[in-house]
Amino acid sequence: MTIIPFLTSYYRVQKALQWWSYRQSSRFIIEAENIRDSLLQETFTMRRNLDLLSMNPWELSSEKIKQYLDKVDHLHHSLVDISDRLFPESLQDSFPLAIEGLLKSWLVANPHLYFHIDMPVYWRHEPAESGLIILNSLEELLTITISDILKPNSIYISLKQKQELGQLSVKINYSEVGAILFHSSLSTLDYLCQSCQFLTSVKCFYHTQSYRVYWYFYW
Repeated sequence: MTIIPFLTSYYRVQKALQWWSYRQSSRFIIEAENIRDSLLQETFTMRRNLDLLSMNPWELSSEKIKQYLDKVDHLHHSLVDISDRLFPESLQDSFPLAIEGLLKSWLVANPHLYFHIDMPVYWRHEPAESGLIILNSLEELLTITISDILKPNSIYISLKQKQELGQLSVKINYSEVGAILFHSSLSTLDYLCQSCQFLTSVKCFYHTQSYRVYWYFYW
């Protein structure tokens, strides 16, 4: 009889890790497609223009020089953005800064949404491997809870030290309609929580109350 609970738990963990793997693979695929469709096309065009220019260097006007410099600057900034998405540089020095860096794109993409972000000035050293999984989990949480269909009214995100534990908490407020629609995605939150706990020493849980969702990471 004791094997049944074990198999049930194993099945849940397996489904959660399959979900996590699928989500991460989808992100990598989208990132690769963006690189091929934008940066690689730009570098090919730059290389072609430089080849043509080498045949007739006298055509190098100040205007063309500026155009090339602008393209190089754009390429540089794009590579910095990709690097930060894959592994934020600030993660090795400041976990709060890494969280704020992650949230910047969400702030820009959702100007209608009120974000309250409470980050400490100082934070303990955070191992890069576990910190990256927590960041990825936070981004997945935002992806699940913010969409064209699910439109929260406000989001509160805080990072605090609770005795020897770190606590990252997220409170999401919905309208009545948004809260009703949100409940259809609760199974997805279960997958996120289980996979995060399995991959790290983080303990995470969530609960709903009226039109609010509370999410907590402890480690």
